[in-house]
Amino acid sequence: MSGGGADSFTARMRKTMHRVRTGVRKAGVDYFRGDGSDWIALATLLLAIPAIAVGTIVQPDWCAPAALVLPIVAGGLLLRPASLLALYASAAAALIVESAVLGPYPDGPDRVTPGTILVVAAVGFFGLLIAQFRSRVGVPWRRGGTMLFDLRERIRVQSKLPGLPRGWHREMALRPAGGQSFSGDFVVAARTNGGRTLEVVLTDVSGKGMDAASRALLLSGAFGGLLGSLPPHGFLPAANGYLLRQDWDEGFATSVHLVLDLDSGDYELFSAGHLPALQLNAGSGKWEEKEAEGPLLGVYDGAQFDPVKGTLRPGDVLMLFTDGLVETADRDISEGMDRLTGEADRYVASGFHGAAWHLIEAVAKDVNDDRALLLLCRG
Repeated sequence: MSGGGADSFTARMRKTMHRVRTGVRKAGVDYFRGDGSDWIALATLLLAIPAIAVGTIVQPDWCAPAALVLPIVAGGLLLRPASLLALYASAAAALIVESAVLGPYPDGPDRVTPGTILVVAAVGFFGLLIAQFRSRVGVPWRRGGTMLFDLRERIRVQSKLPGLPRGWHREMALRPAGGQSFSGDFVVAARTNGGRTLEVVLTDVSGKGMDAASRALLLSGAFGGLLGSLPPHGFLPAANGYLLRQDWDEGFATSVHLVLDLDSGDYELFSAGHLPALQLNAGSGKWEEKEAEGPLLGVYDGAQFDPVKGTLRPGDVLMLFTDGLVETADRDISEGMDRLTGEADRYVASGFHGAAWHLIEAVAKDVNDDRALLLLCRG
């Protein structure tokens, strides 16, 4: 009987410890996801303050009174404003105790001076501002970086070009302004009509870098949903209507929509105020501009977009790009396009494999604007 009781007690203890470990682990996961309470961080920091105070009293040369800013800085990043006030009250009490034990500040350099109090108070003030801003946004700092990373990956996945049948080569390069991770240029693409047609939309949102990134993210999701759900001639009118409904102060965009028959090589190119495409004719070795008619997206309702037609024969190349690649303050668009085609001629022999990234490096490496280049080659 006693052995059975001991086994039962051990089993209950194991179950209890398992529940405790599971609860702590779940609380930690929820906390770092931004879904849980901040009591773990608050308790840890509240314990750190008296530990620092004891260290200051015992060894003031190694643990200065200003060391209290460390939990305050951590609290500004980890805690909610209400919890942060409790931490500040504890830090203030610690300063009072240190001042009483160490004596008046004129008695030595390790005392609590008015400057120490001002430093701790200033750090606490800025920490509270950060916590209040984070609370208004509704995103804890521990999730902010993860969310930005997730958004960047979603943009990258949405811009990925679908695989093409044998005899076709495609590649795309995107370079945001200022070396940032987010761009106002984006691409959405899909194979429609049972996979026989490739539809690609290259869009340049007004603004650049982070200023245009949020609008580009919203539009890329909307355009990705529209692509393939409407007949080709209905895509840009629908995109224009969507942009108008957003009622943004700076809400216009340029866009080019390519509809390519992968069997015949015939294509239609629709444009909304975008730069012309460039096609390399393999027979003549010359580049030809392909410019369709259409106004900017988001300017006025009822806009019409008339396509230009063409055909990609074996050896031909089609380039779609944004203005950041060919236009700068000291160079107009025609000069930029001449330079782009001149550099592109270097890659004819290699079939343009790996050319998109190198072309941006060659013609617009140091340009402070978003740059995007799409290449389609028929072998």
